[in-house]
Order: sequence, then C-alpha cells, then structure tokens
Amino acid sequence: MQTASSGSGPGTGAEGRPDVRRWLAGLVPDLLERLDAMTDRMAGILVETEPAYREALTGGDPRVRATLRRNIEVSIRGLLPDVPATYHQTHAEGARAVGSQRAAQGFPLEAVLRAYRLGGQITWEALVALSREGDRHDDALLLEVAGSLWRTNDRGCSAVAEGYRAEERRRSGLGEAERQRLLDGLLDGRGGDPAFVRAAGEALAVPLRGRLVVVVAPGRDDGPPALADPAAALLKRGIRSVWGTRAQAQVGVVPLGARRLPELLGWLGVLAGGPVGVSAAVEDAAAVAGAYRLAETAARTLPAGAARVATIDERLPEALLSESPEIAERLVGQTLGRLLELPEDEREVLLETLSALLDADGSPTRAADLLYCHRNTVMHRLRRVESVTGRKLTDPRSRLLWQLALLGTGHHDAGSRRPVRDSA
Repeated sequence: MQTASSGSGPGTGAEGRPDVRRWLAGLVPDLLERLDAMTDRMAGILVETEPAYREALTGGDPRVRATLRRNIEVSIRGLLPDVPATYHQTHAEGARAVGSQRAAQGFPLEAVLRAYRLGGQITWEALVALSREGDRHDDALLLEVAGSLWRTNDRGCSAVAEGYRAEERRRSGLGEAERQRLLDGLLDGRGGDPAFVRAAGEALAVPLRGRLVVVVAPGRDDGPPALADPAAALLKRGIRSVWGTRAQAQVGVVPLGARRLPELLGWLGVLAGGPVGVSAAVEDAAAVAGAYRLAETAARTLPAGAARVATIDERLPEALLSESPEIAERLVGQTLGRLLELPEDEREVLLETLSALLDADGSPTRAADLLYCHRNTVMHRLRRVESVTGRKLTDPRSRLLWQLALLGTGHHDAGSRRPVRDSA
C-alpha cells in the first residue's frame, strides 16, 4: 500500500512559495492529529476491496496497519516547509523496502499499487476537508499543492514497484534444485537449527516462524498432478508457501499465520484432483518433519484417485491401521472371517450393508434409506452377516471390530459408498 513523499526537495515547486509554505505549516499539525482516523479509513477500504489486505488486516497481524499509518505520517510530514532532501530520499528507500516486503508476503503488485494510490487520495481528501474549516480555505493554494502531492505519490508508487520487482528477481534466481534442497532440509528435521531456518526463510521468502502445516499429494502415474500449481494459487490468496517433490508426491510447507486451517483446506479442495493429506498445524519449523509424516499418513489413508483433502485428525482410525499393516490384516481376517470368502457380488453387498448400518447408528430403517432398498432386505442381509462372521449386531465390541475391519477394507467411508445390487 503506501503513500510516500519522495522526490522533490524542500523549497521547490509549489511548496517553495512563501504563501504555500505558510498555509501548509498551519495545516500539517492538524492533519497529524487526524492520522489515526485516516489510517482507520484506509484500512476499512482495503478490507472491503483488496483480498490480500483483508486477510492481513483482519487476521490479527498489526504490522500491516502500522505500515499504513507510518507511511501516511511520513507523507504528511513531507509537506512541511524546510524538510531536508534526505527525508524524501529516506522515504523512497522505505517505499522500496515495503514493495520488497509485500512481494515476499505474496501481495499482488496491482493491489499494492492501488493501496498506495489510495493513501494519496485519503491524504488529499483530508487536506481539502481541513482547509475548508474556518478561514483557511483557498482553492488556488490547494491546486498548487495538488500537483506536488500527486507527483510525490507517483514517485512513491515507482519506488514500491521497484522494490517489489527486485524481490521477485531475487526469488526467481533461486533454482529448483536449491529450493528442493531447502525443503528437504525442513522435512528431514533441520527445522531445529536456527541458522538453517533463518537462511532457508530468507532464501525461500517464506516465513518459517509461527503456525505451519505440511501438505502431501501423492503422485499419479498418469494424468496431471493431484494439486494444480498450489504455490501460485495460494499466492493469490496472500499465502507464500514452498513446494517440491518427495517419493513421487507433491509436498508443501504452508505458513498459516493467523488464518484458520479450514480456510486453507477449502482452497486446497478447489485445486485437488486426487487425494491430499494435511498435517495438523504446528508451531515453527522444528516440528515440520513430524508434520510431514502425519500429512503423508493422512494422504495414504484416502482412497486412490479420490479428489479429496483430509487432515490427519480426520483420519486417525485409518492412520492407526495403515501404520500397523500386519495387525490390520489380522483384524480384518479375524473379524470378517468367512464373509471374505464369499463370491464377490455377495461379499460386496454384505460389506456395504454392514457399513451403511454402522453409519446409521445401528438403525436398519435408516440403513435401508442409505442403500435405497427395503428394510426387510437389510434385515435379511444382516442375518447373513451374523451367520458368516459369528458375531452379533447387539454386541458393542463386535460393532467396534466391524468398524475397524471395514476401514481396513476401504468400505467404511460414507463419501465413497458404492451402489450395490441385491444378490443376498
């Protein structure tokens, strides 16, 4: 965003005229008293009109608003008579620094420049409103100052754009191999090394302090990646992340900041063309290696080919089974027994019926609704299940074992229930 006074030095242009100098000397202190109100107005407009600023200003991070206020203040003070040339030069450097910072934060350049010009507009409108109070109104003097104010704003925009593009050039100079090396270091546990984290954060232009999540999207032998260009898509949302590959899967480390995890899940869901696992949010880079393992496990529990995003917390029972394949295999065999030996058509009908019953909290009527069949049909199938498994529907432990066994066979997932035809 920002408004800045840079460029023309003191005593030049309109401000150099004695009448303009005296007029501004009387107005500037009063403008500074309205600085907080001007900042509030600017922040409110940005929240309504610019998504990148909306997330930053409403997400609990005070730094963006502080930058808005500081730059408006510097802009106002730059109108005072006898401001040294170094003041404007310093502010131009500050504007370039803000441009670089916004690029690193993932703000679109167009949004940054619109915000910067908005700062100039709010400063101008406040100056006009203040000049019309009392006996200080003078259209001729206002016109004299207007040209200088907007030239200054234009120079500030140029400085912001210069800093923004310099940061983009710096980031684009980081090769894919180096980016992958730094990502691998985080996934391998080097997040506990402060020197590595600092160097990686600077090179990747990604904040590695605070709340982070890891995302894993397994690769597919045919077809496009499971996530379509996630780095660019998240960048449009104001989130800078780092992505690479590991074990043929897309892997990303995503700073959450003050955002809620469900927001990120929704954005990833739009991009997903396959299974995507997401870790729980962790604090700082030291926990990234563990978060990677959890995200990888969550992805592994999802049905192959399913365009679905799930967190590890949503897949804990499945994760337990996937981490102990020998136990999972024995649990399935001991719990379902002879049911697994039935002909395929009958086996699938009974497994889907049992799954529907468990999803329906043990109600045959509701299970029939889920399966689009008559309640008596469900009851007939369930008696057959009891017969071949040797377990009773009324036994709580049997229902628990059935739930785990169905998870192990991939049948107890309401989002992937398959239609079955009656063969039992």
